[in-house]
Amino acid sequence: MIVAENLTKTFRDKKRGLVKAVSNVSLTSEPGKIFGLLGANGAGKTTTLRMLATLLEPTRGTATIAGFSIRDNPQEVRRNIGFLSGSTALYGRLTAREMIQYFGKLNGMSGPELTSRIDELVERLEIGEFQNGRCDKLSTGQKQRVSIARSIVHSPPVMIFDEPTSGLDVMTSQTIMAFIEQCRTDSLTVVFSTHIMSEVERLCDHVAIVHKGIIAAEGSVGDLHAQTGETSIEKAFLKIVNGMEAEDV
Repeated sequence: MIVAENLTKTFRDKKRGLVKAVSNVSLTSEPGKIFGLLGANGAGKTTTLRMLATLLEPTRGTATIAGFSIRDNPQEVRRNIGFLSGSTALYGRLTAREMIQYFGKLNGMSGPELTSRIDELVERLEIGEFQNGRCDKLSTGQKQRVSIARSIVHSPPVMIFDEPTSGLDVMTSQTIMAFIEQCRTDSLTVVFSTHIMSEVERLCDHVAIVHKGIIAAEGSVGDLHAQTGETSIEKAFLKIVNGMEAEDV
């Protein structure tokens, strides 16, 4: 389970001065559910997820993941999460199998346990044909399967996806979305960020619309339709965001 309370992140920019990238974001994500963060590029989605993943330290606020504080127990948080984005990089000189093994060892796995888990993932994600191929020689779709395997080799109860289909072709994107759906079936806790409306409609049990670093509205897709009187998530999103922009004028 993920519980975030008033997460805030500010940066100091030479030209703009103090920039508040995320402001007082609170959310709760439960096992077997997909919590979606929907927003345009620069809305604060990635900053929020990086704070949850302990890649950035919050300026204020905190969160607990699988019962561990991102401030007090960041190492335990990392042991309990898998993180995947559309820009996840692989070490080109390692083979696909070596890559998965490396991340298993980083997460404290070894011996027969690790070998068995790698064999399981190689079969499950259909990596067998290229498991001994170097990562820099793999296709985009093959690389993404290896990225999935490395993110779940340690069987984390929480998955964080930061725009995981960004820049991918349709077939590879479908592989990623099917994997996210499987995470829900497996009762994992999932937080997923995107700016693609069709992904929200397909995947998300609960959606938070993020704009200028704050949560502007949240609820199920049906709730957002009802709140705005619109029949599509795209129109609901635009109505909420445009309403905020009008208030700022």
